[in-house]
Amino acid sequence: MGGMDVTISQCFIAVDDHDQAIAFYRDALGLEVRNDVSFEGMRWVTVGSPAQPGVSIVLEPPLADPNASPEDRQAMAELMAKGMLGGVIFATDDCDATFERISAAGGEVLQEPMDQPYGVRDCAFRDPAGNLLRFKQPLS
Repeated sequence: MGGMDVTISQCFIAVDDHDQAIAFYRDALGLEVRNDVSFEGMRWVTVGSPAQPGVSIVLEPPLADPNASPEDRQAMAELMAKGMLGGVIFATDDCDATFERISAAGGEVLQEPMDQPYGVRDCAFRDPAGNLLRFKQPLS
């Protein structure tokens, strides 16, 4: 497959309150808001690290389908509340400082910083919608 580069451009995280999500991702994590789009009663907000202009996270509605049934919407809300819709692992150069900053901003702590047997020091939080976010730093 010579001559073909594949890179990550965007990933998606479902959120149920975009204003809360913006406050968390922008203010607690330090990401920049790159786009904020509404369409057919739904909203998508794109955020990303200033250090990675080509990689974005899109904060999307839990079920971005205007024709979804009430049962499907309820099922999606229940999965999101349990933190079962995926997550993101962020890299940091200082796991402990990142942990302190996010906890001080009110982030829901799932795991305090600890050394893992697979070569990283990491910690974990839930965002306001319940999504799992991990922050890892390579061990020296």
